[in-house]
Amino acid sequence: MSESGSPLGGYHAAPTDAAAGAASGRSARREGSQTDGATPSTERRASIVPMISPAVLQGSVRIADAALAALTGLLLFHAYLGAEAPSLKFIYYPTIVSGAVLTILCFQLGGLYRIPVLQRTMLQIGHAGMAWSGVFVTLVLAGFFLKVADDLSRVWFVGWYFSGLASILVMRGVFSVLIRHWMKTGRLERRVVIVGGGDRGRRLIEALMASSASDIKICGVFDDRGDTRVPEEIAGYPKLGTVDELVRFARSNRIDLLIMSLPLTAERRVLEMMRKVWVLPVDIRLSALDAPLRMTAGTYSYVGNVPFFNLYDKPLSDWDYVLKLVEDRVLAAFFLLLLSPLLLIIAAAIKLDSKGPVFFKQRRYGFNNELVEVYKFRTLRHEATDANAARLVTSNDDRVTRVGHFLRRSSLDELPQFITVLKGDMSIVGPRPHAILAKAGDELYGDVVDGYFARHRVKPGITGWAQVNGWRGETDTREKILRRTEHDLYYIENWSLLLDLYIILRTPIAMLRGENAF
Repeated sequence: MSESGSPLGGYHAAPTDAAAGAASGRSARREGSQTDGATPSTERRASIVPMISPAVLQGSVRIADAALAALTGLLLFHAYLGAEAPSLKFIYYPTIVSGAVLTILCFQLGGLYRIPVLQRTMLQIGHAGMAWSGVFVTLVLAGFFLKVADDLSRVWFVGWYFSGLASILVMRGVFSVLIRHWMKTGRLERRVVIVGGGDRGRRLIEALMASSASDIKICGVFDDRGDTRVPEEIAGYPKLGTVDELVRFARSNRIDLLIMSLPLTAERRVLEMMRKVWVLPVDIRLSALDAPLRMTAGTYSYVGNVPFFNLYDKPLSDWDYVLKLVEDRVLAAFFLLLLSPLLLIIAAAIKLDSKGPVFFKQRRYGFNNELVEVYKFRTLRHEATDANAARLVTSNDDRVTRVGHFLRRSSLDELPQFITVLKGDMSIVGPRPHAILAKAGDELYGDVVDGYFARHRVKPGITGWAQVNGWRGETDTREKILRRTEHDLYYIENWSLLLDLYIILRTPIAMLRGENAF
């Protein structure tokens, strides 16, 4: 996902940096064209680099450890035993696979997947050597009790020990260098904002600073209350504005975690703030630091040793994000290759039918309200194109060309969006992106649907849950945009790879029906 903004605040950041970020958010708001914190950027905001998920990083090292353990054993087996290898594979292959699995288990027991350990090269040499030795001691004992030890080559076994250890240490040394670089550039830090100042906010910040959490940076505090109740600085961090300004701030600056420092008894205030911030693609937590009730451990999540109640989780995080990314890129490349003859035929038909370019480019809302450029086959007369969709296309619209009418009814005009997916601005499946000035009646979508911008917590898609359930085409009424948004939010909250594949399989049927498409 593309992220945006500039690094802000934190244990080593000057308060003026965060305040400048809040000021830029207020400026962007004055230039925005919709409500609910929609502040479309006029250019791609790539100065903030996205956070690297610690879970994905640790999982990647696990995969690399197991792969190197298996690969070194396998290569040495075939290189040393040569012609005898095929007849012995039923003994050696299970041994190699067992060694790869044991590698992950022993390294896990040795604490070798913790981020503080992964960034220290010298510390890993001793610990990895001990854990790797534990793998081979276990294999020796297993071979002895299963009476297969005499069937294994001693030379191969010792060679596997040293070559495997060397390759794993080299790999981990590379990861150590990368992790230290990512730590310096903030790629492994969670950027946090606190909602709610005063004495409660101060105690929360002090608890976070004193906790064992070393991966967070606090950007600042947001609070709707006036300066008489909330000072301009809380525990050394600036008050950056109100909750409305927080929504706009998060549109142009990377925020990973939003913590609400409010008492459980202030239910009305919590709900009012949640109504404003749940549209953001961030984790939202409620502080349980001063909670009068102590619940079971499973009720809480923790930052360091500070407890929190989970209110909202960022959709498509950690391995879900990686899986979605791979799905998008692989399927987009596959469909472009598969459909390339059809794309050429459509392009020729458009050129023969009317004057003007084959493609139509339009800027639409993407992830976190960032504007992305969407490609479509041109279906309107060139002189009647409407880049901002100030006037929606309706049934029997005289602006639509003959070829365009067919393309719109069959949704074939959407096929060039696979290019946008390859660029990383869209997904195969997701909420359909809407143009900047698209309206339901005379009202902008954000003014019609409360929480409309929660659709933008994930990348927009070529097809989606709303489209395969009949909510495609015109969104000219309040009812239509409400139903489409409901389906989009259901998809976000219930995402799975199987749901994506189900939607993809249903899409051709929806295209053939041509319901509500003009």
